[in-house]
Amino acid sequence: MKDPKNILQNDVINPNTPVEEITDPVIKNMGIRLLVKREDLNHPFLSGNKWHKLKYNLVAASEDGFDTILTFGGAYSNNIYALAAAGKMFGFNTIGVIRGHESLPLNPTVSFAVDSGMRIYYLDKDSYRKRDSNSFVKTLKDKYGKFYLIPEGGTNSLGVKGASEIILNVTDNYDYVSCACGTGGTLAGIIIRLAGKAQVLGFSVLNDGNFLVEDVEKMVFQSSGCKYDNWDIILDYHFGGYAKINSELINFINRFEKINNIKIEPIYTGKLFYGIYELIRTGYFKRGETILTIHTGGLQGMLGMEPKIRKLLNGKNNN
Repeated sequence: MKDPKNILQNDVINPNTPVEEITDPVIKNMGIRLLVKREDLNHPFLSGNKWHKLKYNLVAASEDGFDTILTFGGAYSNNIYALAAAGKMFGFNTIGVIRGHESLPLNPTVSFAVDSGMRIYYLDKDSYRKRDSNSFVKTLKDKYGKFYLIPEGGTNSLGVKGASEIILNVTDNYDYVSCACGTGGTLAGIIIRLAGKAQVLGFSVLNDGNFLVEDVEKMVFQSSGCKYDNWDIILDYHFGGYAKINSELINFINRFEKINNIKIEPIYTGKLFYGIYELIRTGYFKRGETILTIHTGGLQGMLGMEPKIRKLLNGKNNN
């Protein structure tokens, strides 16, 4: 296991990812400036916001003498994938508690995790809902022994602290900052970092994302002791729920990538940019305003989605 200082001072994570401007005529013609913080370029495996949400947890696990870290996620989880990569990189044993049943052959996300040394434990959906209960955590400790626990999505106080640093070195002036929203940790970190400056928009990828408003408000207050009113969560562009897609979304992603030369995926960033484009088109933003959007990585999820996308485009599936 590496020294805690070496986790933060490693030479493999790019701390200076670029901010690029979208040159799409659709955006330019509306008089809007759209900037993208390319956190997808910080590392090929420990990518995007996941590095930020994991790094202080890795330090805490090391300082507290843990050699094993356990976390939760779905079968295409960026959190599972990233923790597996981090464990291999920094010398931790890792355990991934996966929602659902084992399906062979393993999808690319779980296959990568296993190849990186992660032990996988599957839970049915009903049992997975109890993952945060003390009794269930005790069951896991009885099974696996001592471990450091990171919640689903990497979202805890240390994850929020790390997420707040995503825009630490951004010097451009902007009116809005936006990001995709699953558990709300990245959004909470950005709200804290801005401390009331600019407007912050989270785009929920869940079809029942109303609960995120209360969750984010609680995370912000617990981590900063402050309440802010310069943020909102947009609930209209989830396309039916987590990992749900349709041809309209896929066609948008294909056009976006072709014009802007930036890869996005249909679980998080595709829905984020679709929502931003729609808000621009419908006049939500004023001419002359600048939007900074966080590309939170997660491109690994595209591999697992490709069979579903092929079926969809061949007319065999519609969600």
